[in-house]
Amino acid sequence: MPNRTVFFISDGTGITAETFGNSILKQFALQPRHVRRPFIDTEDKAHQVVREINHTADVEGKRPIVFTTLVNEEVLAIVKGGSRGMVLDMFQTFVEPLETELGMKSNHRIGRFSDVAASQQYHDRIEAINFSLAHDDGQSARNLAEADVILIGVSRSGKTPTSLYLAMQHGIKAANYPLIPEDFERRTFPSSLSPYKSKCFGLTIAPDRLSEIRNERRPNSKYASLENCRYEVAEAEAMMRREGIAWLSSTHKSIEEIATTILRDIRPDRLIY
Repeated sequence: MPNRTVFFISDGTGITAETFGNSILKQFALQPRHVRRPFIDTEDKAHQVVREINHTADVEGKRPIVFTTLVNEEVLAIVKGGSRGMVLDMFQTFVEPLETELGMKSNHRIGRFSDVAASQQYHDRIEAINFSLAHDDGQSARNLAEADVILIGVSRSGKTPTSLYLAMQHGIKAANYPLIPEDFERRTFPSSLSPYKSKCFGLTIAPDRLSEIRNERRPNSKYASLENCRYEVAEAEAMMRREGIAWLSSTHKSIEEIATTILRDIRPDRLIY
């Protein structure tokens, strides 16, 4: 059972409030119930969410925690003044002290995506997503010269989610290519990737974990057997060592950690915003 309810309230998408709030909550041994309330941009909506917060407080006997990135002062005043939750206003906590420090007023813009569709960065990110989808799982070798990074590794080692994360979050054109038993039998690096070896980054995974993942997809198959997983992982790691390709294990790492390591090694410029 959740031991607290947490509200994320914003007059935009609420992504900033939720991302920041979750980062803070992870420091505590909690299993909170999350309630997301985006687009709270009128006084009527503010009163509705206040009633919901107060009802939750009555039912649970504990005041809810409320993370908010509300810009509209009237709406914020209703939430702060009317709710019985613990309201953590991120703009008051961070933006107002920065206004004082920098000697200027912030834009107080509602939602960070209001004009993003017109930006070059947004256009580049959409292009990167399309590129990653077109070059998923070795589907195409076309335009690999445009890739920022090419992820290689055995099937189900985390290449696809990492590629899409890099594209969606960082605008990185990430292709991915599976290393298969035929590659190991030939003991040669895939010819289509040879011209782009400097862009390659490898992912590996513990064989027992790989076997678990593959059994969910193809139970009791040779593909998923522990013996085969051990063979493929050992051969893939040996190939990456021979070719001088940097690699890491995805076994105990989050997608975010993997992506940050790749950016650090392949595109350190993308770590500077």
